[in-house]
Amino acid sequence: MSENPGLQRLHAYPFERLRTLIAGVQPPAERSAIAMYIGEPRHPAPHFIVEALKNSLHTLGSYPLAHGLPELRRAAAGWLERRFALAAGAVNPETMVLPVNGTREALFSFVQAVIDPARQPAVLMPNPFYQIYEGAALLAGAEPVYIDTVESNRYWPDLDAIPAATWKRCEILFLCSPGNPTGAVLDRDYLAHALDLAERHDFIVASDECYADIYLDDPPPGLLEVARATGRDTFQRCVVFHSLSKRSSVPGLRSGIVAGDPGILKRFLLYRTYHGCAVAQHTQLASVPAWNDDAHAAENRLLYQRKFASVLPILEPVMNVKRPDAAFYLWPDVGHNDDADDETFARDLYAQQNVLVLPGTYLAREHRGISPGRDRLRISLVPGVEECTEAARRIRAFVESRQSSRARIER
Repeated sequence: MSENPGLQRLHAYPFERLRTLIAGVQPPAERSAIAMYIGEPRHPAPHFIVEALKNSLHTLGSYPLAHGLPELRRAAAGWLERRFALAAGAVNPETMVLPVNGTREALFSFVQAVIDPARQPAVLMPNPFYQIYEGAALLAGAEPVYIDTVESNRYWPDLDAIPAATWKRCEILFLCSPGNPTGAVLDRDYLAHALDLAERHDFIVASDECYADIYLDDPPPGLLEVARATGRDTFQRCVVFHSLSKRSSVPGLRSGIVAGDPGILKRFLLYRTYHGCAVAQHTQLASVPAWNDDAHAAENRLLYQRKFASVLPILEPVMNVKRPDAAFYLWPDVGHNDDADDETFARDLYAQQNVLVLPGTYLAREHRGISPGRDRLRISLVPGVEECTEAARRIRAFVESRQSSRARIER
């Protein structure tokens, strides 16, 4: 029986690898479990979104349209213009916005819609990365090309290190800003450079911006605002992905948007009409007030700022961990002052403290002899403030215990 050859090249998903890693481990029952391995916000869903969802359940008897409800597209376009300081009317809700079932579904299906496998295409992506970029490329018949994001380069993918022959085959450049897992923010000059390369080599810049409303200081710039500022009034070669999962703490709603170049979105809409992935009408109706309201996103952002302010002073004395620019992750280097690799550290932390984090190697690929995720952890500050603070205390106690044990052995 034949199958898509890309299936044989897929790596196990990070959370499957984590389940295998901790299989058979019995954490201390007297310590409550604290899950910090997955980027699943666990703040209470805003009441007005819940009410809007309840009030929309009468639409269960209707099939949704792939193009989406006009009021949802208008709300999303309005948010894009407010958030990224775009002129009123810069985002045409008829041609420049599509609703999607969260960014994961959209990122995957977008690649299937635009890749031409006959061209030996390449899809460029940061490394480490959100694994859906790689899986989408493989199943579309493209080659994933990894661009390492390392601390010495501000965790920015080095676009100037890519050979001209690779740019010639590039059909999509994935960027993620704010970054997952690093929290790095790409500045306007960087995004403008990416757009210049796209114009020179004729590829699409696909910017995953689902953490755009979670930042610590200044709002991160977005690809659409840079496109507009550089004279690309219809966002030529630009596509951005946004989600309510992070912004509004409603990951179970599975609601997001794709916006950008109307020519690209027209092709993507055609694909979606056949793909059967139209967003449920009650989900769309609940999403309208979410995109229209900025106050709840600001309150949500403050909660994350409080977590960083509480957690970092606890961890900084014992770990090589730094405050990110944005998003809700910590990306500490545990190999810097510990003999254990990231997998051993994560498993032992779970066994001793019942805190579950994600080994960095699960989010990266070995490239040119190194893996930029090796000896790192992704710690997701998604539980409440008190629970994150308790987790930080447990992680510190775990590190200090290891340091004491190592000192005794060395003596």
